[in-house]
Parts: sequence; structure tokens; C-alpha cells
Amino acid sequence: MQTIEAMKERHSVRKYKQQPLSDEIVSELEKAISEVNSESGLDIRLVTDDPKSFSVLGTKLTGFTNVPAYLAVIGDESPDLNEKAGYYGEKLVILAQSLGLNSCWAAMCSKKHISSTLKEGQRMVIGIALGYGADSGRPHKNKPMDKLADMTDVPGWFVKGMDCVLLAPSGVNRQPFFFEMKGGKVLATCKGEGMPRIDLGIAKYHFETGAGKENFEWY
Repeated sequence: MQTIEAMKERHSVRKYKQQPLSDEIVSELEKAISEVNSESGLDIRLVTDDPKSFSVLGTKLTGFTNVPAYLAVIGDESPDLNEKAGYYGEKLVILAQSLGLNSCWAAMCSKKHISSTLKEGQRMVIGIALGYGADSGRPHKNKPMDKLADMTDVPGWFVKGMDCVLLAPSGVNRQPFFFEMKGGKVLATCKGEGMPRIDLGIAKYHFETGAGKENFEWY
């Protein structure tokens, strides 16, 4: 499955079948995680032995059921940690979709299981539920593109980038980011810290995929 096709098919899923990840998929994910961690300096981990992290707050509150595995997105504390977590976490989410899994970004994932294993200076930014969904989820609503970017006289690759940004998930579907051309480069900003910075990283990965990294530089 091509990356953009996987982006189109991927929607947030909170209810999963009682089915563990296959050994083959675990192997594929672990290989990709190793590559991502080497490139980014993050310490993302695939967790398959912690069923309570998505039930500790109660299914009525979170909506999660039968989550068989998740990605713990961890890194050394830094000003750009949340953005990196979003960018590289989404890269793995789209890979998981192409492997036949469903997923959901989960700010309310319990971090108790991971906390004792963190190195000094590390923080678990967020969890990402993975598994075989009870359904495939449904598309999220979008703001108009001109509310998410300055589309005045932009090149075709910019439009393709924004088409993919519209496919990007965001916390409570707020889409807090904005893209524009500035000095021949692309400037992407967001409103707020914390989750919005994660959303920005996710959106930037989507933009790069649609626009093609060879066509532009970030401002």
C-alpha cells in the first residue's frame, strides 16, 4: 500500500478485536522503529505486554477496548520533542496502516508501565494504540483549506501537500496548524504548546509526503 493511500484509509479507531499482533507484523514494526529512532534520536517503543494502559481510566471515559499493543513515544526533553514525536509517530502510524493495523493517538494513555524504565531526562510524550480494529473508523471533519494555509499563488506541490494535511489527525480535531510560503520556503506554525505541537509534527509529515521533500525547504 502506498503512503498516501494509507493516509486516506487511516482513521482513528478505539475499539479492537481480541487479537494480538502477528509475529510478522511485530518484526516489521520493530525494524521500522529502530530506523526511526536512529534517524530522530527518539526512543519509541512497541509495547505488547501492557493491556491496562488503555483501560486504567475506564472504557466509558476513553472509549478504548481490547487494545493489544501501543507505541510509547519517548524522547529526551527538548523544545522540539513534541513536534518530533508527532512527525515520527505518524510515520509509524501510516506504516502500521499499510500493514493492516488500525490506530489511535492517545494522550490519555497511562504512562505508569513506562515510567520506571525511562532514562534521566526522558519523557513519554504520548501513546499510540495499535491493533486490528473492530471497524475501520471514519473520516474526520476538516476546516476549509484556506483556514489552514495561505493558498495565494502557491505552486502545485504546495496544494498536494495541503491535500495530505487535510488527512492528518489532530487532538480533538482542532487542526491548530497553519502553512504558508515565506521567502520561497514553507513556514508551518501552530497555536499553543503541548498537544498542538504534536499535531504540527503530524501535519508536517503529511505535508512532506504530499508535496515531496525534494520540492521545498522548511522555513
